[in-house]
Amino acid sequence: MTGVQEGSRTSGDARPPGGPLETPVALLIFNRPELTTRVFQVVREARPRQLLVVADGPRLDRPGEEERCLAARAAVSQVDWDCEVLWNCADHNLGCRRRVSSGLNWVFEQVENAVVLEDDCVPHPTFFPFCQDLLVRYRDDTRVMGISGDNFLSEGAATPYSYYFSRYTHVWGWATWRRAWKHYDVDMQLWPEVRAGEWLAAVFPGAGERRFWTRILDRVWARQVDTWDYQWSFACWQQDGLTILPRVNLVSNVGFGGDATHTLVRTPLAARPVSPMTFPLRHPPFVMRNVAADGYTQRDVVGAGWRQRVRQAVRRLGWALNGVR
Repeated sequence: MTGVQEGSRTSGDARPPGGPLETPVALLIFNRPELTTRVFQVVREARPRQLLVVADGPRLDRPGEEERCLAARAAVSQVDWDCEVLWNCADHNLGCRRRVSSGLNWVFEQVENAVVLEDDCVPHPTFFPFCQDLLVRYRDDTRVMGISGDNFLSEGAATPYSYYFSRYTHVWGWATWRRAWKHYDVDMQLWPEVRAGEWLAAVFPGAGERRFWTRILDRVWARQVDTWDYQWSFACWQQDGLTILPRVNLVSNVGFGGDATHTLVRTPLAARPVSPMTFPLRHPPFVMRNVAADGYTQRDVVGAGWRQRVRQAVRRLGWALNGVR
């Protein structure tokens, strides 16, 4: 990897802030210049005073990928506002696990807090002031580990407040602090001890849920999955931490498809519509996990219901590829 190349709203509506965004934005990019351009245009409208770009490098066995990586980097080079831009670029491919983890380690060496976006996560403009307001409000509250822009709930699971607290991290557009990220370990060295002591029961009282997540964390710890995000969930859980989730969906993942790393099959969460957040924010009068909302998430978003829908989508894709309807 190469070295670093240096280079509170109060209105009662959902308009984006008129001035520059004070919170740094970290943008994770790879080889998709078209999607990167879409995300960058929304970042450009927010005009952050600091932009930190983390870029993975090309795979040598993929013809044309070097050009696409360079095109993606060029797409975020069109900074035409007052902004400090910092670059952290890999000259060869590190993969999802190593590139995102090392990149975010670098980000939080540079700044105390940041909004984090990947190249396929397109935010609503109000996502930025939402994160900024809450990064300030919960800056010193160690119970809160992060702020997400994602809401995957049905209307029946809505909250009367602007956001709720969850055990799920949801990282398709999110924000956190250096004080929370310091607990992150991409290798999950504490997992064998946590597993042996059955400490996961403190997070997931149900035996079925524990089995579900134990299987996943076993695979991640054994490096059978090239990912970085389950490790972030584990870091939050081992600190008994909460993530803030908005009452409306603020970020749409438009990257599902054949050129994605993990989201190859289109699912019900693909390109989920976004809605504006209304300001001033209506804060919950307590910092407590929304158990009902988390139950829905486990059952229908990350659990058995979700897996069933993914399997159905995979079967439909196989049928289409084989000319079967």
